[in-house]
Parts: sequence; C-alpha cells; structure tokens
Amino acid sequence: MTSPLTTPVPDGRWTPRLWGTLLVLCAAMFLDALDVSMVGVALPSIGADLGLSTSSLQWIVSGYILGYGGLLLLGGRAADLLGRRRVFLVALGVFAVASLLGGIVDSGPLLIASRFVKGLSAAFTAPAGLSIITTTFPEGPLRNRALSIYTTCGATGYSMGLVFSGLLTEASWRLTMLLPAPIALIALVAGLKLLPRSARERGHGGYDIPGAVLGTASMLLLVFTVVQAPEAGWSSARTILSFVAVAVLLAGFVAVERRSPSPLIRLGVLRSGPQVRAQLGALTFVGSYMGFQFLVTLYMQQLLGWSALHTALAFLPAGALVALSATKVGTVIDRFGTARLIVVGFVLMVAGYVLFLRIDLDPVYAAVILPTMLLVGSSFALTFPSLNVQATNGVGEHEQGMVSGLLNTSVQVGGAIFLAVVTAVVTANSPGNGTPQEVLDSYRPGLAVVAVVALSGLLITLTGLRGGRRGGGSVVVAKSTVRETEAERVGARD
Repeated sequence: MTSPLTTPVPDGRWTPRLWGTLLVLCAAMFLDALDVSMVGVALPSIGADLGLSTSSLQWIVSGYILGYGGLLLLGGRAADLLGRRRVFLVALGVFAVASLLGGIVDSGPLLIASRFVKGLSAAFTAPAGLSIITTTFPEGPLRNRALSIYTTCGATGYSMGLVFSGLLTEASWRLTMLLPAPIALIALVAGLKLLPRSARERGHGGYDIPGAVLGTASMLLLVFTVVQAPEAGWSSARTILSFVAVAVLLAGFVAVERRSPSPLIRLGVLRSGPQVRAQLGALTFVGSYMGFQFLVTLYMQQLLGWSALHTALAFLPAGALVALSATKVGTVIDRFGTARLIVVGFVLMVAGYVLFLRIDLDPVYAAVILPTMLLVGSSFALTFPSLNVQATNGVGEHEQGMVSGLLNTSVQVGGAIFLAVVTAVVTANSPGNGTPQEVLDSYRPGLAVVAVVALSGLLITLTGLRGGRRGGGSVVVAKSTVRETEAERVGARD
C-alpha cells in the first residue's frame, strides 16, 4: 500500500524516503541471490572441515532451494493477507539469525538446517519485497525503473557472490555464511524506519488452509524429487512415484483453488497470455542459466585448473554489465515494451550458449569466454527486469504478493528442474576416469540441453510479439471476484 511519505513528487523525481525504501528492498534481493551463489565455491572446504560426504554437501545447496522454492506460493499470499511490511521484516530478521547460526555451527545437519531456514525466510522476503515495490510505485515508468533496479540487484548479487566466496573461502568458509548477517541486520533496522506500512487485506473471505497445505506440499515434493532424481535415478520407482504424488497434490491444489473464496493462487490470472509467458519465460531463462553456470564452473576448475577466485572473476563481466545497466533498463522498457526486450534478451542468451559450445582444453578467453559472458550479461540486463514488469502489470494491489510469489516460484523451480536435468545428462555421458578431452566431450550434451531450454523460452516469448505495441503497456488479467470498496482501499493505507 502506498505511503504518502514514499509517494513520488509530481515531476517524477524520487524523494530520499522513496530511495531508502527501494534500497532496503534491493538489499534483501541482493542477499537472497548472494546466498545462492556464494556457498558453491566453499563446499570443498566445508566438507573437509566438517567431515561431510559429497551427498551431504549437496544438501547444503539443496536445503536452501527446498525451503525457498517450496514455500514461495505461501510466502506471496501471506504478504497479501498479513501485511507486506510485517512479513518482509519478520522474514528478514529470521534470515539474519539463520545466517549467524550457519557460521558458528559445528555439524553438517545443523548447517543444512540453517540453510533450509534461510531458504524458508527468503521465500517470504522475495514476494513481499516485490509486492511492496509494485504497490508503492504506480504502474508505468516509475515502477519500471524501480523494478529494473531491484531485479538487477539480484543478478548482481548472484555474480558478486561468486567473487566474495572466492575471496572469503581463502580465509575461512564460515565467513561466507556470516557475511549476510550484518547486511541483513542493517537492512532490517533501516526497513523499520523506511518501509511503508500496509494493513492486512480486508474482506478476503478467510484463509485458504487446504490450498496452503496442498500448494506447499506439492512444491516441496517437486523440488525434493528433482534434486534427488540424479542420485536415485530418473527411471527409478522412487522417482516415478514421487512425480505421481506431485501430480496428485497439484490436481488437488487446482481443485481447491477453483472453489476457495480466497485462493492461494487465483487461477484467473493464468488466463492472461502475457502472464503465462512471463512465468514460462522466468522458468526457462533462469533454468538454462543455472545449468550453464554449473557446467562452466566445472569446466574452468576441473579441466582448466583455474582457482575459485579466477573462476569467479571470469563471471564478473556479466555481473558488472548487469549492475551498470540497473538505472537505465526502466527507460528502455518504457520505450520498447516488455515483449520486445524479452525476445531480444533470449536471442542474446541463446547466442551466448551456442558460442560457448566452441570451448576446448586451451581456450582463447577473448574469443569465446569473454564474449559469452557479455552476451549473457546483456541478456540478464534486458530480460529479468522485463519479466518482472510483465508479470506484475495489470494486477490489483491485493494480489501483487500472490503474483510475485508465483513468479519467484517459477524462477526457483525452473532452476532446480533444469539444473537436475543438465546434471543427469552430464552424468550419463561421463567417461569415469577418462581423458580431459573425454570429460570435455561429456559436457557438450549438457551445454546443448542448456541452449535448447533457452531456445524453447525464446519460442514461447516470440508469441508475445503478435499484436504488441510500443511502450510498457498494461497486462490485462482476468478480473478477481474479490471486490475492494473505496473505504477498504483508503483504510488499508497509512
């Protein structure tokens, strides 16, 4: 809900209070992305220090993804029902405490538990933060600019996490766990002062408890199944039965949502073509990149013998390009519209992946790796903010948390699914104790899968160009059956 203290002045300039609000939300988004990428480089040191096996180390990463991806739908709706500011700040505080505990624990199970709790808290801060932006900034150029800054902070955090991890792990892996804690605490204190207050949604018709249980259970089981499938076997009885159970839970969830007076997800929003393309675009875009980064890291460290820091610096041009574009992308969205920019971004992404197929055991950095990173960075700068704008435009304020949770679920589930698929493809082609060239050849099918996933996203988003128009445009979604009265809208504001 918009606060008069954060409303833009008539000429479109932002007040210091408005900038402060955005910076608090950007800090949380930065931390969420930072935490995903920063732990990867530290895993060998964690395993050696705590005596963890490879399968146990996987759960340090998967535990975060499980909590994050499994509870996003619930987190998004909770923000709408309980108040976005309240949900955001409580979850941010839990994130800070879990970060502190993760840096001081001395056992693998406790570390994995702290990671799960951090993922759970991020599942509430991410949709709450995004919906605070979309309800504070009016739809159009102001919101587009805010969303471009917000989303590029996430991409920058992901890239910088690799660099920070390479530097901090040299001293101690515990520093990679502790780093987010003071940043989260500073953001929490600032948020208490700056974030606009929002009341609980009025007249929402009760809480959709069955939908919350079924939706959360289905997402948790889906992410768990996908994460475990490469180890258990994609055709094993356990994996097949888990997917069947996911399908049953999702069918039950849809049935409940169609009848609930206050659904966790109002299915009418998915009748909008732009909304569906935004969700599928996020799923394939992030999913392809997660697989790409995984393979590139293996290639650089295992085949080229690069250090963790050297590998992180190789990714830096992409992150730097995204960071430098943060304040400019909103203007580009205003001029060309989201559909065109998403298509251009996917084209750049596919081109980068195809170019990387030229890698060999003695690569020329300037000819293959650097151009690939610049193409990928340009793609992120254009596509990710545009997907967020397209998903949230045309949606009522009382449903912004819901749509934000749905978009973040697409991001996390897409990353988990396609990373698992790429891992399975590489494992199936692995030569065991083969030569370096044979190992490299086993990576190529995985890189091809990454390119195909990105190409499928491009084909989906191309359909959005038909009948497209210049400018940001509003996404018209099926109207909610929940009507807000003028008194309720005024009463929900400070």
